[in-house]
Amino acid sequence: MRKFIYLCSHLCVQVPLLPIAVLTVIPLAVCPSWRPWGAADIPVLGNPGVGQWIVIIVVAYTIIDTVRGMIDDLRHGRVGVDLLAVVAIAATVAVQEYWASWAVVLMISSGEAIEEYAQSKAESSLTALMTAAPQTAHVVRWPGVGVAGVNTGDGGDGSSDDRGDGFRKVAALPSSAASGSSDAATSHYDTVAVESVTPGDVLIVLPGETVPVDGELLSGSATLDLSNINGEPVPRGVFAGARVMSGAVNGSTTLTMRATEAASDSQYQRILALVAAAQDSRPAVVKTADVLAVPFTVLALAIAAVAWLVSGVPTRFAQVLVLATPCPLLIAAPVAYVAGTGRLAKSGILIKTQDVLENLGRVTHVFFDKTGTLTVKQPQVTRVEMLPGAGTHLNEDHVLMMAGVVETYSVHILAKGIAKAGTEALSRLHRRFEEGQRLCPQPDADWPGHGRDYPVVKHIDEDAGKGISGEVNGHKVRVGRLSFAASSEDGFLPVERIVPGRATTDGDRRSGKQGEGRLADEIRTRFGMLAPDEMASYVSVDGHLIARIVLRDVPRANAKSALASLRGLGVAKLSMLTGDKRSSAAIIASEVGIDDVHAELFPEDKVTAVTTATATPSRGVTMMVGDGVNDAPVLAAADIGMAMTDGTSTAASESAQVVILNDDIAAVPRAIAIARRTKRVMLQAVLAGLALALIGMVAAAFNLIPVVVGAFLQEAIDVVSILWALTALLDRD
Repeated sequence: MRKFIYLCSHLCVQVPLLPIAVLTVIPLAVCPSWRPWGAADIPVLGNPGVGQWIVIIVVAYTIIDTVRGMIDDLRHGRVGVDLLAVVAIAATVAVQEYWASWAVVLMISSGEAIEEYAQSKAESSLTALMTAAPQTAHVVRWPGVGVAGVNTGDGGDGSSDDRGDGFRKVAALPSSAASGSSDAATSHYDTVAVESVTPGDVLIVLPGETVPVDGELLSGSATLDLSNINGEPVPRGVFAGARVMSGAVNGSTTLTMRATEAASDSQYQRILALVAAAQDSRPAVVKTADVLAVPFTVLALAIAAVAWLVSGVPTRFAQVLVLATPCPLLIAAPVAYVAGTGRLAKSGILIKTQDVLENLGRVTHVFFDKTGTLTVKQPQVTRVEMLPGAGTHLNEDHVLMMAGVVETYSVHILAKGIAKAGTEALSRLHRRFEEGQRLCPQPDADWPGHGRDYPVVKHIDEDAGKGISGEVNGHKVRVGRLSFAASSEDGFLPVERIVPGRATTDGDRRSGKQGEGRLADEIRTRFGMLAPDEMASYVSVDGHLIARIVLRDVPRANAKSALASLRGLGVAKLSMLTGDKRSSAAIIASEVGIDDVHAELFPEDKVTAVTTATATPSRGVTMMVGDGVNDAPVLAAADIGMAMTDGTSTAASESAQVVILNDDIAAVPRAIAIARRTKRVMLQAVLAGLALALIGMVAAAFNLIPVVVGAFLQEAIDVVSILWALTALLDRD
C-alpha cells in the first residue's frame, strides 16, 4: 500500500495534469451551468457555466502543454500523434461538448502517466562506474622521498642534496620501510584526492585497494588482479619496474609505486571516457507507435473533414476526432512494454529503457565476454593429481580437504575454488566414515573426515604470491607454487627426498638455485604437462610433496544450451571477446559452441570489434553480453548492452540497457524470446485498437455515434487495447 501511494504521488508530481483532470469532474458534474455573472456570450464558446469554464481552462492548459511537447519532439526529429489529440480536444470545446472534452483530457493525462512510469525504469547513468573509480591515493611521506620529483629538503646549510631522481641523501631507511612492510607504509603516507596526484609521486597501495593511477612498480614484486582491465581470471605477478595500471586491484601485500600519469590520463579514466563516448554516439530507438502515427493522423483528419463537408454539421468533425484520439498508440504500446518488463523482472531480467524491447527481438549478432559470462567467475578444481612415487596413504579427497581448509583463509583468486572443492571433499569423507569405511590407518584417525565434524586449524601463514601454510589437526600443510609447497621450513627444496634414484652431489649443494630449477622441472615432468587453460596449486603434507590441484576457467553448466537456444531463435552469429590468452579462449569457445573468437583484447579493442560489426551494412542488431567493469565500454558501444550480475550494482550493469540480476546465462535467450512476444502483443493491441477506432470514426461520420457517447466509447476501445496489451504478462513462449 505504501508503495502504491508513493507511486501515485510520484506520478502526480511528474504528470500534474492527471490529478487536475480527475478533480475537474467534480465541478463539471455539480455545477456545470452555474453562471453567477449572468448572461455574457463569448464567440464560439457561448456562455459556459463555472464547471464548464474549469474544463475550458484545463483544455487550454492541455493544448499548450501538448503543443510544447510536439515542438520539442520535432526538434529531436520525432513525429508523434499528439496533433490528433490537440485538434480533437479543441473541436469538442468548439462544439461545446464539455463532457467529451473532459474525457479526452483524462485519456491524454492517463496516457502520459503510464508513459512516465515506463520511462522512470530507464537508467543510463554511470554512477556505479564513477563510484568504482579510485577516489583517493596514498602519497608516501617517508624520509628522503620527494613528491613529484621535487626536492623535499636540503643538506642543512641551504644547499640542495637532490640527486635528480626524487630522492635526497639521507640516512638509510629503517629495514621495515625499505622492505615495504605494511606497518612502515601505513605510518608514512598522506591520503589525498586522486586528482592531486602528479607524475613522479610515490604512492602506497594497501592490500585489496584499487591502483589509483598508472605508474611504475617500485616494490620487488606484487600480485595484481587485472580483471577490471582486461578480464584475466587469474591475478598476474609483476616485478619491480613493471607498468601498474589504474583499475587493477592489489593483492594481499602493500605495494609501492611511482605515478607516471595523472588520474585524468590513466587507464581507468580512459575506460570512463570510452563509456561516455559510446553512449553519446548511440542513436535513439524510434518507437513502433511513431511509425503508425503519420498515416493514422492523415486518415483521421480526412474522415473528419469529409464528414463535416458532406453533412455541413461542425459537430461531425468533433464526433470523428473524439473516436480518433490515438490512445491505442499512446497507452496500449507502453502498457505492453510495462507488461513485458514485469515478465522479464520475474525472470530476473531488468530492462532499463523500454525502447530496447523494439530492438532486442531483432538481435542477429551477439558478442560474449568470456570470463564470468560464458564461464564461472572463479577458476574451479577439475582434478587432483597425486605425485607418482610419493608413497602416501592419502587420496584425492584428503588432499582437497587439507588444501581447502587452509585456502579458506587466503585472499588469492584460486583459493575460493579450492576451498569449495575442499568442502565437497569433506562431505564425501564424512559420508564414507558414517558408512563404516576407514580409508586411513587407525593411528591417523585424526585426519579430517574421520570422526571430526570440523578440522582444527592453527598457525595459518600466507606468503603473498607464493602460497599459504597451516596446521590441520596437527599436520603441516602447504599449498601454492611448486617451489613453496615443496620447500622445507628454511625455504630450500629437500633434494635428496624428492628426486628418487639420484644421489645428491656436492655440486647440487653448491649450485643453489640451479639445483632448485632442475628439481622443479623434474617434479613437473613427473606430474605431466598442463593444458593451456589450466593452472595448478601444489600441496605438501608434513614436509612431503604429494599432489597438485588442477584448476581451470570452466564454462557455465548451461552455457552451451543457452547458445544453442540463441541459434534456435534465429541469431545468426555468436562471437567471443576476451582479454585472456588465445589458447585458453579457444578451448572455452569450442566447449560452448562459438566459432568466432577474438582474444588478448584490451577494452579499446573490444569496442573496435563491436563498432566494426555495428557499422556493417545490413548487419541487423548487435548485442554485447558481459559482467565486469572492463566490459562497460563495449556494453555501451553495442546496439544493446546486456550485463550479467548477481544483483549487486556494477559498472557493467549501469552502462548496459539490459541487466540480468540472477547471473544466469540462460536468461539471454529468454530475454530475446520475451521481447519478441512483447513486441508482437504490443502490435496486436495497437492494431486492434486502431481498427476499432477506425470503425468508430466511420460510424461517427454517419452520425451513428453522438460525440459524448463517442468519447466514452473511445475509453472502451482503450480498455480492449490495454487488456490485450497486458497479455504480454502471460508465459506462452
